[in-house]
Amino acid sequence: MSLDSPTGKGPAVVLLSGGLDSMVTAAMAKEMGHAVHALTIDYGQRHVRELQSARAIADKIGVARHVELPLDLRKFGGSALTADIAVPKSGVGNDIPVTYVPARNLVFLALTTAFAETVHSRDIFIGVNALDYSGYPDCRPEFIESFAETARLGTKQGVEGQPFVIHAPLQHMSKADIARECHRLGLDPSWSWSCYDPTSDGLACGACDSCRLRRKGFDEASLVDTTAYAGDAPDLRE
Repeated sequence: MSLDSPTGKGPAVVLLSGGLDSMVTAAMAKEMGHAVHALTIDYGQRHVRELQSARAIADKIGVARHVELPLDLRKFGGSALTADIAVPKSGVGNDIPVTYVPARNLVFLALTTAFAETVHSRDIFIGVNALDYSGYPDCRPEFIESFAETARLGTKQGVEGQPFVIHAPLQHMSKADIARECHRLGLDPSWSWSCYDPTSDGLACGACDSCRLRRKGFDEASLVDTTAYAGDAPDLRE
């Protein structure tokens, strides 16, 4: 496959976390006509249910290849997702929350770019969102734009005139928009997993930032989220 055009429907590499946003992004890439190569990072996250979801999504949408890469960020800690720090349940605030994993998307996009170069792909898809999100700095459009330039400068493919295109199709969507896109694509929301702190019996807590944003999105879209939530999940309409 020639790399002459980033929109020539060649292979695409999708960062597939197992969350709702990454599932929708992967399905959108496939709908565009790409053969999808999915990369899932097992970074030692406490919500390992995400990894199971990533495998299920890869199978359900029929990716060409799914690579699950171990990378133990628990060695660094510094986040409620990689260390023994309580996951906040009081709602989304204005500060960067403790669920931020230091430089996660920077690290993950670097790995995704390396994978893309090995499969001769110019198209990299990531499900970041800058509207309804938890305030992570590595979800902002300026970061994505900057990384694309870094990838151009730091890869053989880039310096030979075949730069990568970083697709972030959900960048300016609300969570309600993403829920609608999930429905349009015929995806079952329960294939994905968003909760940062599942219950001991495997239910989504419904109270962490990620659960709240997801539930709010489906509610605003007037769509059913088939995810199983804990019975004591807070009523977000109160």
